[in-house]
Amino acid sequence: MDSIIAIAIGGASGAVLRFLVSSGVYQWLGRGFPYGTLVVNVLGSFLIGLLTEALVLQRIAITVEYRSAILVGLFGSFTTFSTFSLETLYLIEQGNLLKAALNILISVCACIFAVWLGLLAGRVLYSHSGGVIRWMGWVFPYAIVAVNALVAFLIGLLAALLIYKSSLSGEYRAALVIIIVGMFTTLSSLYLVLYLIEEGHQFSKDLNMMLSVFLGNVLLCGAGIWAGLLLGERV
Repeated sequence: MDSIIAIAIGGASGAVLRFLVSSGVYQWLGRGFPYGTLVVNVLGSFLIGLLTEALVLQRIAITVEYRSAILVGLFGSFTTFSTFSLETLYLIEQGNLLKAALNILISVCACIFAVWLGLLAGRVLYSHSGGVIRWMGWVFPYAIVAVNALVAFLIGLLAALLIYKSSLSGEYRAALVIIIVGMFTTLSSLYLVLYLIEEGHQFSKDLNMMLSVFLGNVLLCGAGIWAGLLLGERV
């Protein structure tokens, strides 16, 4: 039952994110081609490849519920094969056979390539000492921090879509961005602390190290979000 609740929460979050991202892309590029669906499918494919490598294949300590919420709930609802199929059929019915063929070809090839790229990125990150730097009793899980920073960068890009490309009111956009950024930064940093606890570290003995890792993750995620916002503003 806990897994079902976790998947439901992740699914709700993914569905909302898909709506916001695809809507922002359509308002930016128009509806002459299924750009919004293509973007969410390719982006979701890359992230599920990256996080499958990080959370499953590398056997990082994480509960089944948390893993299910991310991989099944969040990315299962963020990506959409049904909408891709419906939009392709509409293109065929409208006589846009070339666009329909391009949508099929680009979607399938780009999504498979994105999954492979995500898996490859995860394997590279964890290829050295299991993704962890150990020095004089201190531990720094650089692979997890790097994944967090990359996801933060993508969140910055998505937030830029809300800020600069959508027709949502200023107050609504600001609230959504603050909620998304705050939740991700908090949860990613909390996961790092839980990872260190699972590795046998204790607050009473390793408080300075754990705070350093926590603050380092917050700073890098903040920098990633800022870079994503800057790039999104210029696109």
